[in-house]
Amino acid sequence: MAAERRLELQLLNVHGKPIGEQVDVMVRHQGTGRVRVAQVKPSRKVTIAGLENDGVYRVEVDPPSYLATGAFVMLKPSGTTTLTLTFPIDPQKVKKAQFPDYDALDADARRILEASKTVLSFNGQSGRSLYESLDELRRAGFLNILSKTGATALTNGRVVSSYVQEVTELRGDRFFAVIPKELREEVKNSAQAGLFAAAPDTLHHPPAGFDHAGSYKTPDHYGNLQLTFFTNGTDWRADIDIDDANGLEHLFQVLHHQVTDSSTHPYDIRDILIAHQKLDPGYELLV
Repeated sequence: MAAERRLELQLLNVHGKPIGEQVDVMVRHQGTGRVRVAQVKPSRKVTIAGLENDGVYRVEVDPPSYLATGAFVMLKPSGTTTLTLTFPIDPQKVKKAQFPDYDALDADARRILEASKTVLSFNGQSGRSLYESLDELRRAGFLNILSKTGATALTNGRVVSSYVQEVTELRGDRFFAVIPKELREEVKNSAQAGLFAAAPDTLHHPPAGFDHAGSYKTPDHYGNLQLTFFTNGTDWRADIDIDDANGLEHLFQVLHHQVTDSSTHPYDIRDILIAHQKLDPGYELLV
């Protein structure tokens, strides 16, 4: 009697919960080239039964609201082989982002927002008014960066966010901040301990009247924090962003054709922070 071979798939979001969507699954045996294609209804586990060969298979799964992901798996000669895949959300499929109320933000976030009275395009607004006026992408980017800077410690025991005095411009992938010179010196000192490394600054343009004063990034494989400093000799500014560094493609094994060369999307950064660094920016994405 021929051995029965089954592939059991666990299809999860970045929170470790089932994605709960009907998915298209393609299973290709690397030795014979034989392909099985199935459309599977939502379930905690998906089982592909009746596979004729053991050995290495290429598995590709394409959910409607998440980026298509693939992986190789060695199928056992008999019985069930389990493969777990984690899917980042497709930013284009997000229907709504649910953000925490202003009062639920941590103290650093509220302090920075209350001090930020001259944010580009939001002049005169600060605190709650500024936060609630931000569009979804800017608000997501702000919370992503506050989550990461609040978890990035320097050798003096302080975290990066504690040095941010106010924000002057907010974008979905970065913000520009007024900072003291002390932050640049503490980052340089922390680089000696391996907490940061010098990074190119050519893509980070200084504000009018300011010059480059060094750029440093954390050594994370994916979702690393980059701080690019500028000074006019007296005042200091920083361009603070989180670099995707091809995190989607490599961390989640997202299929190459699903990855674009456009600017890093804040929802992608959110999923990288949650899945790879266990940092939750505190907002939910509804698809």
